[in-house]
Amino acid sequence: MKPETVYAYVSRGQLTSHRRPGGRGSTFDAKEVDALIRRGGRREAAAPSGGDLVVRTGITLIDADRCYFRGVDATELAARYSYEEVADWLWTGRMRPGTRFTAPAEALAAARRSVAALPAHSGPMDRLRVAAIAAAAADPLRFDLSPDAVLDAARGLIPTLVDALPAAGRPVGEAGGGSGERGATALGSRETREARESREPDWRVGAAADGEDGRVAGATADGEGGRLVGTAADGEGDRLVGTPAGGEGGRPVETAADGEGGRFVGTAAGGEGGRFVERLWLRLTARPYDEPSLRVLEAALVLLIDHDLAASTLAARVAASARAHPYAVVSAGFGALDGPFHGAASGLAHRMLAEVLERGSAAAVVADHLRAGRRVPGLGHRLYPGEDPRARALFDMLARVPRAAEALAAAQDVVAATARHASLHANVDLALSVLSVATGMPVEAGETIFAVARTAGWIAHALEEYEERPMRMRPSGQYRGPRPPQPLP
Repeated sequence: MKPETVYAYVSRGQLTSHRRPGGRGSTFDAKEVDALIRRGGRREAAAPSGGDLVVRTGITLIDADRCYFRGVDATELAARYSYEEVADWLWTGRMRPGTRFTAPAEALAAARRSVAALPAHSGPMDRLRVAAIAAAAADPLRFDLSPDAVLDAARGLIPTLVDALPAAGRPVGEAGGGSGERGATALGSRETREARESREPDWRVGAAADGEDGRVAGATADGEGGRLVGTAADGEGDRLVGTPAGGEGGRPVETAADGEGGRFVGTAAGGEGGRFVERLWLRLTARPYDEPSLRVLEAALVLLIDHDLAASTLAARVAASARAHPYAVVSAGFGALDGPFHGAASGLAHRMLAEVLERGSAAAVVADHLRAGRRVPGLGHRLYPGEDPRARALFDMLARVPRAAEALAAAQDVVAATARHASLHANVDLALSVLSVATGMPVEAGETIFAVARTAGWIAHALEEYEERPMRMRPSGQYRGPRPPQPLP
């Protein structure tokens, strides 16, 4: 430690100096120095490549093309546990199987009202930011930064963010999307009744199920105009399964067979029922889900919980260092995530993969990117010399999802085509784009998954930072302007 640093601590009252009797210089209590180091989370030496800030953390380690959460391989966690279980374990150090997060009623109502008031063209990140602010305003205890209070806030905020989003393809204000103006859909555009009916299956009793003269058996639910969806045979032994949406005026969620003899299982679109991953799915795509697809989405949430000090995580820690409450910490993370070089990267990969499928040639699309001087999206990561382990894990799971086969093959073609020019490996953005393209999710879906998942990581970093000295994340600027004195302008 430099002498000037020591005396700066003395001037701030954080160290006590004792003048040596009859001599020059001062002495300091060793216990105070040790306590200061423990409390301050010493700033390490700058990396030789660019003077990056390095902060001690016990959350994520990236080493030898592997990613570990608290010393446990992240891919193994993703294969075994749910997002809520891993998030809670990351915060507390205790794995509690069956952990479920629940949105507080008042916070969810406020978030849904706020989301419904946004313009029709608003995107998912706009809605997530507004939902976080509304949830904060609904929590009078948000300034309590004790660990238990922060954990309570986090366990309520994450489901609030998801349940405040409208169901995919449904107007904001219907069941699952809050009250307010109608007409703005979950994809950020307006949709006519005719357009919705042309896209959605006909759930009327007696309507044909498909082109093979399948029959739907059903019955009216009650005198309130509700409808129950029955089952249908399609000639292959598959069944269409649906559930009523409940008493909130919602419609049953469409379901369909996957062509491989399996079943798609749908649930009501309301935010109160169903697993967390199911509710998120219904806000990302109007297509029905199957269990293999849900497992991929769940694994993606787990794998994206944290990734060392990414830009959004650093922003979250700076906010926590200033003792911002957890909702503000998450809002700070959202702000940094909204940039084109961070959360939006998966959208670029989605567009590229969709173009590959449309043109039928990965080589042509890759060539266009290189000719225009653009990087090929979804490839390479500065922290992994080899393949991103998160991408590898998701690709393995996507290989077991029949409807993802075409998009997965296209992604593999992109990697192969690029390998002729540079040794670049797939990253997690390319894996997310396979999921989103294959399941009819919008371009913004990958960013939404990223934002929801990373919220748990930001809370974990906030809990760490709250234990450090306040305002320690205060670097000094290196002035490059004209030297004073300068004349008045």
